[in-house]
Amino acid sequence: MSNKQLRIDKYLWAIRIFKTRTQASDAIDAGKVKQNGQSVKPSKAVNIGDHFDIKTPARKWTIEVTGLLQQRMGYEDALKNYIDLTTEEDKLLNQQLSSSFFTGKRMSKTGRPTKKQRRDLNTFHEDDDS
Repeated sequence: MSNKQLRIDKYLWAIRIFKTRTQASDAIDAGKVKQNGQSVKPSKAVNIGDHFDIKTPARKWTIEVTGLLQQRMGYEDALKNYIDLTTEEDKLLNQQLSSSFFTGKRMSKTGRPTKKQRRDLNTFHEDDDS
């Protein structure tokens, strides 16, 4: 591989889609990253003009490569190296996903009551017993 070519896992890490290269490689291996509708390997070379469909736990992306970054840069610099082509439908889904974060066990704001809610419930039930 020459200096001009860049691996897809390194590119997705450099433009800040994934926090680590390992996460990028794992997502690619799991089929979460597709180039023009086809699954790719982490070592696949990225070229300007390539289109990628990416699914992360937080959101869905559709991007077009406009520049190649050899190393991780700041967010503002990273934005200059791709065009976000995500559809409006996916953008709405992304907003819904971000409004309720996933804790690993259940969606936030559901499930067990907070300590304050439990105290209020206990006070309410004590009043019923009298």
